[in-house]
Amino acid sequence: MRKVALLPVLLAAAWSFAAAADAPSGKLDAAAVTSMTASWPDVTKEVIKKTIAKYGAPHEATASMLVWHNNAPWKRTIIYKQSVPHDFPMAHVDVMQQFIDFRVKPDKYDDMAQYDGSVVLERTNGEMSARCDKEEANFLAINLAHDVAHGKKTPAAARKFYADAIKQSMAGTMPPYMQKLQFSVPSANTADKDMPTK
Repeated sequence: MRKVALLPVLLAAAWSFAAAADAPSGKLDAAAVTSMTASWPDVTKEVIKKTIAKYGAPHEATASMLVWHNNAPWKRTIIYKQSVPHDFPMAHVDVMQQFIDFRVKPDKYDDMAQYDGSVVLERTNGEMSARCDKEEANFLAINLAHDVAHGKKTPAAARKFYADAIKQSMAGTMPPYMQKLQFSVPSANTADKDMPTK
């Protein structure tokens, strides 16, 4: 029984090493990734298709996620097989998480949490990410998070802006906040190691 249970793991590891060896620039083979994710949910496969079309094949693949590194403007992009239900501003599922280097003052964390639960702050390593089902929505979420972090918008104003922007995009007009990042992303000094207790 133990040998049978280990077989899928060994096969997956062998595929990953082989794909990485054959792929140029450290990327996996797009056709192999498509085959590997064939049984993933349709919404996730659609996001994968669009992401590969824009950024090429991912750098890493496991049974539960695909990972792109330094696919500018993002530091990292992850597409998950397992989705997370999210009802703001309307019911959808979050499958794509995209990261940038960013530092938020600790006294702003409450405001950030009130704004959007799918915006994730990682204080120690100095990263911020947004998780949704479309890159355009992640641009929107991150741009508004930047505004909230810098006191340009209240959480309530950011939520209203977000909902209005999504409605505009569904009507065929893509607001600037959904097209690209509207600020310069920090390239260093965003981590916060905190300090030892005395």
